[in-house]
Amino acid sequence: MAKKLAFDRVLFATVVLLVGLGLVMVYSASAAIARAKGHAINPFLVKQAIAALVGFGGMFAAMHVDYRRLKQPRVVYTLLGGAFLLLVLVLFGPELNSTRRWLFLGGVSIQPSELAKLALVPFLAYQIERKLERVNSRDLLLPTATVTGLMAGLVLLQPDLGTAALLVVTAAVMLFLAGLSWRLLAAGAAVALPVFWVLVMSVPYRRTRLFAFFEPERDPLGSGFQALQSLIAIGSGGLLGLGPGDSVQKLYFLPYPHSDFIFAIVAEELGMLGALAVLALFGVLLWRGLRAGWRAPDPLGRFLGWGFVTVLVLQALINISVAVALFPTKGIPLPFISYGGSSLVVSLTACGALLNVSQHDG
Repeated sequence: MAKKLAFDRVLFATVVLLVGLGLVMVYSASAAIARAKGHAINPFLVKQAIAALVGFGGMFAAMHVDYRRLKQPRVVYTLLGGAFLLLVLVLFGPELNSTRRWLFLGGVSIQPSELAKLALVPFLAYQIERKLERVNSRDLLLPTATVTGLMAGLVLLQPDLGTAALLVVTAAVMLFLAGLSWRLLAAGAAVALPVFWVLVMSVPYRRTRLFAFFEPERDPLGSGFQALQSLIAIGSGGLLGLGPGDSVQKLYFLPYPHSDFIFAIVAEELGMLGALAVLALFGVLLWRGLRAGWRAPDPLGRFLGWGFVTVLVLQALINISVAVALFPTKGIPLPFISYGGSSLVVSLTACGALLNVSQHDG
């Protein structure tokens, strides 16, 4: 019988360090923007700090509500239904930067695509636990593929190709860890990759970003601007960095320095050592998340832990890869560090689920 243990203090400390670093870097990266807008108090820091408080509340709640309640269909499908409802409602909301990704309720913005992660991973873990012996059968693959495809499709309509792809890859990783055959995985990739290629090439701005990724120097003031400025920031930091608050690239050279490209500001101000420290923290997060799942007393806990750590670490890898020009420009935040309330709250709540699983040992 499973016994309840203390939660994983190493994982908890890692998350606290990431959030603390994120608050410092959001303040630093957004200070010039806040001053230019005439704010005496940095509103980006205030909003991020409030989101951190809400997120820690979500984390502690997720820690103390036994994850095994997700064995109940009504809990899983309530989460799933709520996520789908928000994903549909946002499509009828106001347009911002030619997208419909945010719902505005009482002055608070909510990003449903972030909340969708908190519904998809538990649904997949629930399905896998019930049908673990039939992982390569239609009985499991049909509902998981249908729900994942519908959710990714709604996110794609916002449009947000990066998050849609993240949801699909997370589902594929969870099914693979459950024992999905290489043959079925290859068949799925053979279908998904051409679809992804068409989605990229059929939209002008995506196609431009892809071409700029291969040769950013051909249009240094246009499509290649963000990648080049990010590399300048990272290169300027050297080994030890220019010092906290002393970034030059955040002074209107690098777009979105407090959100999409905050890793470049970390590297510029804290140097290669600071950047490697961030990578190390995400490495610890991956290690402890996989460990929590491996030691879980049941398949539900195992795949809940592995699913959430996959989402968080994949997202971090994509964001950092964009910053160092190893991936085409894409607006995916760096978990815990980038400015963005929905992302921070969801990331912390997901870590609460990881910490919950870590309290049980099979």
